[in-house]
Amino acid sequence: MTKKGIKGVTSTVAVVIAIIALIIGLVVGMVVQSYTGIIAPPPAGLTGEVKIGAILTMTGDLATYGENEKAAAELAIEEVNAFLNESGAGWTMKLVVEDTQCLPDVCLDKVESLHARGIDLLVGPLSSGELSNIMTYCNTEKILTISQSSTAPALGAPDFIFRYCPNDMWQGRAVARLMWESGVRYVVPTWRADAWGDGLEGQGKLRFEALGGNFSTSYVRYSVPREDFSVEASTLNTIVTTAVNTYGANKVAVWAISFEEIKAYMDEARKYPVLRQVRWFGSDGTVNTPGLIDPAAPDVSAFAVATEFINPIFSPLPGTWKYDKVRDHVKSEFGREPDSYAYNIYDMVWAYAYALLATQKYDPVAVRAVFPDVVKSMLGAAGWVDFDENGDRKPTDYELWVVQVEAGVYDWARIGMWNLATDTITWL
Repeated sequence: MTKKGIKGVTSTVAVVIAIIALIIGLVVGMVVQSYTGIIAPPPAGLTGEVKIGAILTMTGDLATYGENEKAAAELAIEEVNAFLNESGAGWTMKLVVEDTQCLPDVCLDKVESLHARGIDLLVGPLSSGELSNIMTYCNTEKILTISQSSTAPALGAPDFIFRYCPNDMWQGRAVARLMWESGVRYVVPTWRADAWGDGLEGQGKLRFEALGGNFSTSYVRYSVPREDFSVEASTLNTIVTTAVNTYGANKVAVWAISFEEIKAYMDEARKYPVLRQVRWFGSDGTVNTPGLIDPAAPDVSAFAVATEFINPIFSPLPGTWKYDKVRDHVKSEFGREPDSYAYNIYDMVWAYAYALLATQKYDPVAVRAVFPDVVKSMLGAAGWVDFDENGDRKPTDYELWVVQVEAGVYDWARIGMWNLATDTITWL
């Protein structure tokens, strides 16, 4: 092992030992209290209420995701506080939720407001467009920000931002392989004009062309937010009609890189027969979107089924008791499957708790220093997490989700996996 490797292992072990020592100290204090009636003093350092800012999309294009993740984060806060109370830590955690509306400018306003109130440990934001807009401010002011779902490759850097999910170089590889294995040889892309959409489209195009396929030089790139997609659908129809006449419908696909506006987009697209003849592919931004299984919009759901609209999202580690707990909690709240990022944010809250136990001070610089080692030592609801040199989660497999219909009822279903190690598709 190199000196660098030994140093890294030593650092990880030191942090883990520090956390274990603190927990043992707290437990010993509980035993002393139980047997003597004397309340042992908590470790010196943190006291009172420790605030974690949650910059989430509670309204806007990713509101469903925001609801899921707020519920998962609040579950973690409840559990963390029960643990801290039972161990006599002398402090508790509070989640301060701010709605960013999935708008970059609003997100920056919320971060500035939280910082003015002394809240410099954050979870969120959801989108890469928002994260891109706050990065300079967070780095300048030393505000530690942990995003559960930002994936734009261009945002990876060794800074005050950690991202609990892989960047979109890997999603691009997954969807390219998926399209290629489905027999698609010509892709017409349509995507959000933001950091996330531009980055994912670029990565998917790069990989698909390396496999031997072609991307249309005509495309539909749209600004957000918006509700009317009549112009976009008409333009897409023109491009796809030309492609189908050249290559055949079975060789052509639409790749829609969207958030929850996909419902409005498909509501316009379904009016064009040729757009129903080709396969549609999506992304992590449209997995489990309620609008595509809305009983009030069956024509949109039918279009998603007819086009076999398939969507990849990074895979947490299903089957653990923590995964099941978060899943059950979100389903009990909203009656739907949580997105992968809900598992992330649950783990992020716990990781903050352990890092604060290790540092015993509300200091973003100190917490940032131990955070990677704390995370690496945890088996969470989203599985094992290890960061790369830029503070992004190292790559994982990707789940594949589609809209299905049974007895007239539409629902989302996980139907396969893209396997990172082999670059292959496994169908369930």
